[in-house]
Amino acid sequence: MNSPSTRRIVLGVTGGIAAYKAAELTRLLVKDGADVHVVLTQGGAHFVTPVTFQALSGNRVWTDLWDASMQNNMAHIDLTRGAQAVVVAPASADFLAKLANGMADDLLTTLCLARPRQQVDGAQHACALLVAPAMNRQMWDNPATQRNIARLREDGVVILGPGCGEQACGESGDGRMLEPEELFEEIIAQSQPKVLSGRRVLLTAGPTFEPIDPVRGITNSSSGKMGYALARAAREAGASVTLVSGPVALTTPRGVGRVDVQTARDMRNAVMARVGDNDIFIAVAAVADYRPAQVAEHKIKKSRESRALTLEANPDILAEVAALPKPPFCVGFAAESERLEEYASAKRIAKRIPLIVGNLVQEGLGADDNRVILFDDNGSTPLAPAGKLDVARQVVARIGRMIDPHR
Repeated sequence: MNSPSTRRIVLGVTGGIAAYKAAELTRLLVKDGADVHVVLTQGGAHFVTPVTFQALSGNRVWTDLWDASMQNNMAHIDLTRGAQAVVVAPASADFLAKLANGMADDLLTTLCLARPRQQVDGAQHACALLVAPAMNRQMWDNPATQRNIARLREDGVVILGPGCGEQACGESGDGRMLEPEELFEEIIAQSQPKVLSGRRVLLTAGPTFEPIDPVRGITNSSSGKMGYALARAAREAGASVTLVSGPVALTTPRGVGRVDVQTARDMRNAVMARVGDNDIFIAVAAVADYRPAQVAEHKIKKSRESRALTLEANPDILAEVAALPKPPFCVGFAAESERLEEYASAKRIAKRIPLIVGNLVQEGLGADDNRVILFDDNGSTPLAPAGKLDVARQVVARIGRMIDPHR
């Protein structure tokens, strides 16, 4: 996978039952190509042993500030050199208090304070520090903890979570550490270029379902994967994202607002109610072009007789949005079975939109990978075949350049 996570990550693990989740997070990061170096506090080692993290990361696990095995006896300096980020998961209340007050009495707190500054977008920034709090709900709600969290945010520390749910103590509430998959997604998002920072993006995704009777309908084989990948990529790029989704079996990307709809008219109404508040509209959904003129009130019983189904046109959502007096930046999708360049280019011109993403249905519909061509005023740009998230990130990068060429 072509992902920024192929760079170095320092993973700090403090004391708490959620430390077991850090093992799975390590596995996910390594699987994605990251070079993970685990720093285990004395408390963390009570829950998961260094051997576990060494086996999962393929690297030595560090526990002691005074370990002389690293050159110059400066693990607190050298471990973060060249690191994309320091991630602390779980981050205990004790660790957060120390970090908020600049205390450095072990290897993890010391390296967090000593992490180097890096050149990002022409400015100097400290190596990113992300913390995933994990503690009892009463500890999380304690005013002292909330003061520490507020101070850490002011200092530029990224707070991941916590989540809400059942806790090891038997109680339920805020303070539960995010799941490894959620943390992994947040770490990857943190490293993506923020080409849509401050923008508001509205997307459609998935198929629509046009009922014939209470149990049958007209739909298509769209899985929604491309639209959901674009929603995630736009959010990674710094946008506030709303996803209007047809019926799919997909998990909503973290941080994305989702509106569920069924028919093309439902989707149109949901879009038109929200589009005025957005800067960018990306129409990815495979919207049914037609719907039954009449819907049977009850299930149509099977018989040997032939039946005729009269269809009427559904609204063209993208065309309607593009024709608004002050339309957002509009991006369309063209899924064709033949003559892709001809049909996609004609669709872009007819709808008067700046960018359209075209693909052949046999190369992407319902699959995990996609091969697309981007069409704009400058012609066509084919993208190399890749996973849909990688393709989505490239599409979002193109949108960012078109909206702000000097960024």
